[in-house]
Amino acid sequence: MLARVRLSVIIPVYNEADQLAETIRSATEAVLETTSFREAEIVVADDGSTDGSGSAALAAATKVPVRVAQLPTNKGKFFARAAGLEAAQGEYVLLVDTGVTVVAGGLRYIEDELADDPSAEVWNAHTIMETAGRPIAQFWTVTQDIAFADYQADPKRASYGIAEFDRFPKGTTCFFGPRQLLLDSCASFTSAYADLRHSSDDTALIRWIAERRRIQIAPEFACIYRPTSSLPAFFRHAIVRGIHFPDSFRDPSSRFFVPMVLFYPVSAAIVLASLRRPIVAPAILAGVGLVGAAVAVANGRRASEVAAVAKLGPLYAVGHGLGMWRGLAILARDKMRA
Repeated sequence: MLARVRLSVIIPVYNEADQLAETIRSATEAVLETTSFREAEIVVADDGSTDGSGSAALAAATKVPVRVAQLPTNKGKFFARAAGLEAAQGEYVLLVDTGVTVVAGGLRYIEDELADDPSAEVWNAHTIMETAGRPIAQFWTVTQDIAFADYQADPKRASYGIAEFDRFPKGTTCFFGPRQLLLDSCASFTSAYADLRHSSDDTALIRWIAERRRIQIAPEFACIYRPTSSLPAFFRHAIVRGIHFPDSFRDPSSRFFVPMVLFYPVSAAIVLASLRRPIVAPAILAGVGLVGAAVAVANGRRASEVAAVAKLGPLYAVGHGLGMWRGLAILARDKMRA
């Protein structure tokens, strides 16, 4: 059996008071299922919220003590997560985003695995999206399953290092590891952007860890993620992902580097062609939807998932593309100011 160790659950938050109670509840239940992690705390890193997120965290009824690490102004999720890590007192940490619930038995599974193999101490949660009646969640599920087909096609206990990094799902949505390792990763964090609010706040962190430790993933350690059901929020999220893309995959060794570089001249050519013949843009967007649907069909997806990809694919493509161009503009501005 694993010896008792202190665990800190860290939840970065910015104006998400309405979702905090459920996230805190699920984290508390996951902790109380274990034996080794019962000496735990929950640290809510409030990134300058104006909706009372800090007060909502303290008001959440829980058997695990809750503390708030307060940032005076909104500085972005990287700084909020780093502040939570600095304030935490645990040997291990569980990073959890708001809007995410930890699946029952997840921490207990890690506890058992650590007892068998103490080196298996870094874990990326298997993410389950709540898709019932949610076309946007269905869209994200299909794209995730295709992008990381090596794992998603047959989810089972696996691990990855830097060589396999781009072929496995990863993120700090729900991530477990030694606090000191994550602190060291934050200290080594670099971004292409001067303003870290534009940065891919977790990809670089996890990439740094993957260069030094194997990262474990298994369906038994899972979380449920509920993406927005609002089209405007979906479009804004696509733009943000587009801004993150040049930061996430700027390393030439990434399998996404060449497609990223090619995107700019190809998209510029499409815009120029559309200025000459306005029918070009809607025709290409329709093609994006049809190709996405065809890929979904080829991967054996349900009819509702195929429809979600066909309808939302063009909207996502526009948002992501705008974000990538905005990211390039920000990089050019940063270089001029340097």
